[in-house]
Amino acid sequence: MLAAFAHAISPEDPLSALTVGDIDQPETPVDWVTVNVKAASLNHHDLWSLKGQALKADRVPMILGSDAAGVTDDGREVVVHAVIGSAQQVGEKIFDETLDTRRSLLSEVYPGTLAERVRVPAGNLLDKPASLTFEQAACLPTAYLTAYRMLAHRSNTTAGDTVLIQGAGGGVATAAILLAKALGLNVWVTSRDQAKRDAALALGADLAFESNAKLPGKVDAVIETVGEATWAHSLRSLRPGGTIVVSGATSGAMPPADLNRVFFLQLSINGSTMGSISDFKELLALMESTKTMPLIDSTYSLTNAREAFLAMQSGNVNGKLVLTV
Repeated sequence: MLAAFAHAISPEDPLSALTVGDIDQPETPVDWVTVNVKAASLNHHDLWSLKGQALKADRVPMILGSDAAGVTDDGREVVVHAVIGSAQQVGEKIFDETLDTRRSLLSEVYPGTLAERVRVPAGNLLDKPASLTFEQAACLPTAYLTAYRMLAHRSNTTAGDTVLIQGAGGGVATAAILLAKALGLNVWVTSRDQAKRDAALALGADLAFESNAKLPGKVDAVIETVGEATWAHSLRSLRPGGTIVVSGATSGAMPPADLNRVFFLQLSINGSTMGSISDFKELLALMESTKTMPLIDSTYSLTNAREAFLAMQSGNVNGKLVLTV
């Protein structure tokens, strides 16, 4: 089976640990469902796996990838939900697998999606919306689902509120711009790069500012994935009672807390990780009803996956990198 997989771990030179070639189809639980992958997309999680930050050395070789859309053996067109939980549904109670301490993401414990076939629990499959191509649908399971949960369930915002998205140009930030507009929010963004600010405005952002610039007013919520470099600005930008939602810290995870500001202005700081299967259903319904389309930077064949990894590593990307099978 053709796949892009980690054959080793290399913190200093991650792409030296990447192989694109044939691999035996891994054994996975017999009651899971096989999906014939039509398209998959890359995330920085894949680079972190090659570096050993998201993948243990004793688990290689490991097929990379957490995002995919494809067709089951019985012809169903599906999108794959990448979060593998351990809890089961009991009666009418719905478990949120993102709160399962034993959860994993495809490519961490179980083989990932950058392959001709992937096997997942039947409950992790959702019908692909007819309005989305396989390439578009494959963009959603990580970045777009993460952004949706941050906005719809963790930001304490409603239509008409204003949200600040730090670090325009990142995968989750780009998804957040599109989804925030679909949810009826006013969108402000920041970036150090003028080209990325311009691209954000082209996507629908209402205002764009340099990183850490003084804003014309206070916002209701901040979408924070940058961390240390923007944290103080995020706190200063909130109205009293506002909310920061954090799903990453690419610039460092230990900024000054500024607790005086937090308690005096009664600010909320909410963590957010990926999204549940019910969140994913809501995301697909939102994109279908609003005709929102994910932004794709470029598309490669699975055979040329290394080129896509090189593009992601360079950071000079605007939108998702998609592999077709």
